[in-house]
Amino acid sequence: MAGVHPVKAQSVTFGDPRRLVLIGGPCVIESEDSALRHAEKISQIARELDVPYVFKASYDKANRSSVDSFRGPGLEAGLKILAKVKKEFGLPVLSDVHSIEQIAPAAEVLDILQIPAFLSRQTDLLLAAGKTGRIVNVKKGQFLSPWDMKNVVDKLEAVGCKQILLTDRGASFGYQNLVSDFRCIPVMRSFGYPVVFDATHSVQLPGGKGTASGGMAEFIPTLSRCAVAAGADSIFMEIHENPSKALSDGPNNLELAKLKGLLETLLALKEVVSRSDASPQVSVS
Repeated sequence: MAGVHPVKAQSVTFGDPRRLVLIGGPCVIESEDSALRHAEKISQIARELDVPYVFKASYDKANRSSVDSFRGPGLEAGLKILAKVKKEFGLPVLSDVHSIEQIAPAAEVLDILQIPAFLSRQTDLLLAAGKTGRIVNVKKGQFLSPWDMKNVVDKLEAVGCKQILLTDRGASFGYQNLVSDFRCIPVMRSFGYPVVFDATHSVQLPGGKGTASGGMAEFIPTLSRCAVAAGADSIFMEIHENPSKALSDGPNNLELAKLKGLLETLLALKEVVSRSDASPQVSVS
């Protein structure tokens, strides 16, 4: 597999061809107890399988379908909870930033600043995130081709940022549907940085329930396997102990009880992929 610039968050290294990194956690911080409980359970599974792990949960879901949807505890309270997760479990933490004003306080806590897909072309937001010295993970907009993400890389590099992750989360396919084009993974890796595959948002049905998104969680294992086979450096999954009770994106969350078995399969695939250099020669033009 063609090499990429390694990106390191504490002891977790993205871009090591032999290691698959897990980014995972509840979609949104539902409470401090919930965040700590999920972090403990997921990190225990990751340790058992020797999987590098980054905890993810949003302090604010700013793009919910309905004005009445639960958004999370907010910036200040959410960062305090993420700081506690980081301290108690020694995990790198990731969360979304939605505005330039959020970046400075978020960068004091977060190891990885995530730019949501709908904001992936917002130049000022990208530049501000890139100047922090933190890792910046940019989700490819559902409306962008993988080749368009080279412009995102160029914007970040323009302010000296070399700590970059690019994430595929599917592409809009008609109304309320997404499809995954696994060419995205080698194309975006050709820009020189590790690529993450968001296996749970890729099965989302945006706005599929009218005032909420639907999802087809049964396809998370299928898409995850395809992504690892295509050369993904990391799998991003929203994981919940009881998806039917989740306060955000429940229909496309992976049930916690299914995580270990899925990871075991993905690790076996990663081992096979790492033994061969099957990466295509990709044109970035």
